Amino acid sequence: MNTPDTSGPVTLYHKNRGRIERLRGFSHLLPALILFSGLWDVLVGEETLTPLLGLEVAVGAAYVLLLLRELRQLRRHGVAHHEKIAWLELAAAGILALEGYHIWHRHHETALRTGVHRLHVLPWLYWAVAVWYGLMAFGLAQLHRRRFLHLHEAGFSGRLHPFRRRFDFRWDQLTRVEPVGATDAVVHTVAGEPRLLSFAQVHDGAAHRDQLLAHAARGTHAQQGPNDSPGSKQDA
Repeated sequence: MNTPDTSGPVTLYHKNRGRIERLRGFSHLLPALILFSGLWDVLVGEETLTPLLGLEVAVGAAYVLLLLRELRQLRRHGVAHHEKIAWLELAAAGILALEGYHIWHRHHETALRTGVHRLHVLPWLYWAVAVWYGLMAFGLAQLHRRRFLHLHEAGFSGRLHPFRRRFDFRWDQLTRVEPVGATDAVVHTVAGEPRLLSFAQVHDGAAHRDQLLAHAARGTHAQQGPNDSPGSKQDA
């Protein structure tokens, strides 16, 4: 365990992150199937290998390598793993964008040849999903970083849900921090406004809560002084 004066913010993950990552893994079957369907016509000889299809093959090869890398890192690091850029999602976005363009280009050439112009939804659907994967590629890390716990010399701060406001307490604002149940803590302030901090939805929430309690016990004790516990002062 790092000491509070040397540790930075610790990223917290949802308690079901393992299940979420498995669902995320299943979502990558979609671009994989699209890649396979796009190359099938080439494999059976119904379509020639064009530069566009060659680019799809290159992106697909990168996608497969990134998928194997992601599985290896998840086995090695467990749930406590994320990258600044989710390269696997970025490769999936590339596959979908290229395949969408491939379908659009095929229909466009047919329209020029026959003079019949029709609206085809599938390319636009592929592009919409590609945009979603692109947003995930650059947004997942930022979403993870929003849930954190920072124990430092002046107090502690954090956010236990990515879409809720953060908390930030200094030792001179606190009287005590006490446990509630197995995963929660109540922060009692000098202003008399208790604040419940629940780690119930956090992976290893009980351990993070206990780390916060130990840090708060040291900090409030140092703030009050060894002979200045709450309730020890009496009027002369």
